[in-house]
Amino acid sequence: MARIGVQDVHRYTRGVCFKNGPPGTVGAETEWFVTETGDPSAPVAGERVRALLAEAGPPPRGSRITYEPGGQLELSSAPFPGLAPLHRALTEDLAHVRAALARAGLSLAGHGVDPHRRPLFQADHPRYRAMREYYRAGGFDEAGMDMMCSTASVQVCLDVGADPADAARRWRLAHALGPVLVAAFANSPLRAGRPTGLRSTRQAIWHGLDPCRTLPVLGDGSDPAAEWARYALDARVMLVRTGDGEWRSDPGMTFAEWIATGEPGLDDLVYHLSTLFPPVRPRGWLELRMIDALPGPWWPVPVAVATALLDDPAASRLAEAVTGPVAGRWAEAARDGLTDPELAAAAAACFAAALEALPRLGAGALAPLVDEYARRYVDRGRSPADDVVPPQPAAARP
Repeated sequence: MARIGVQDVHRYTRGVCFKNGPPGTVGAETEWFVTETGDPSAPVAGERVRALLAEAGPPPRGSRITYEPGGQLELSSAPFPGLAPLHRALTEDLAHVRAALARAGLSLAGHGVDPHRRPLFQADHPRYRAMREYYRAGGFDEAGMDMMCSTASVQVCLDVGADPADAARRWRLAHALGPVLVAAFANSPLRAGRPTGLRSTRQAIWHGLDPCRTLPVLGDGSDPAAEWARYALDARVMLVRTGDGEWRSDPGMTFAEWIATGEPGLDDLVYHLSTLFPPVRPRGWLELRMIDALPGPWWPVPVAVATALLDDPAASRLAEAVTGPVAGRWAEAARDGLTDPELAAAAAACFAAALEALPRLGAGALAPLVDEYARRYVDRGRSPADDVVPPQPAAARP
């Protein structure tokens, strides 16, 4: 395998991670906790879930089923040319999964953090065992276990942009929009049965876990590919595959330092990039990773809102204007949600713009659901977290 240098990292991020093309393709990844229908605090063995879904056969519309280390089930859609076909396909595949689990008395629960159970490591893949050792060695044992085993999200996957200028604009907007999405969809005020004082405990866990790989990438946003290359080069190497097919965790160097040894190849770079978890991650598309998993019917709402705000020109212009003042307010979004007046105002404007844009994107059928969510939560300065833990006066917050 040919060895790579720093310039190869820059070429890869520019040519692959920020591959340009006309926007319009949409994908989504929905993560769920699997629970006993009558007792959400009971542990559920991952092997049992895998066996049930293997017996049920693959989802009919092509979504891929994978599992996180704590047994969380992830259903990832195929890419679709628009919101409407994505929504139909993922809805059908979710119904397939739900039906298979319901026959065994199991349910899918949408929360950003498991509100009832402590983290239980159930992964047998060597990668996940090595990840656990990496976090333990770095002093992130508890947070690492929480992240791997007790968090779940809705991830939205959108095109990078039509050309480099459009990609830079969309990159900046996705980052500016991030705190608004965290606040509007915050749904993790409990962890293992206890209030945390946060509305999105999931965001706080990820944000504070391992800064070199979980903080936002954005610099000035003028050259996203260069920013991503620098981020990757400066990040610590999490795992190294050894010659005997095993994994070694935390070799104690950044990727740039590893390159200086003359050892890594392209496959090592590709794998290293997969171990970086910023809230906006470029993978040939933009992966928005900051949204808590949501209960019941709400999972399509963040997919529709984020897509409308990035893909519809008029909605994008509005979103750029209203998110500028709250860009970077990740911590406030996680703590206060939409009780923060500036985040609430930005969210209300973004939802209104998204509602106007959905018919233009051929997704008018999703507008009633988005409008219902806006009326129930956003317009009232609330998120699903406030259904669980009532808002506290500012003076009473920890």
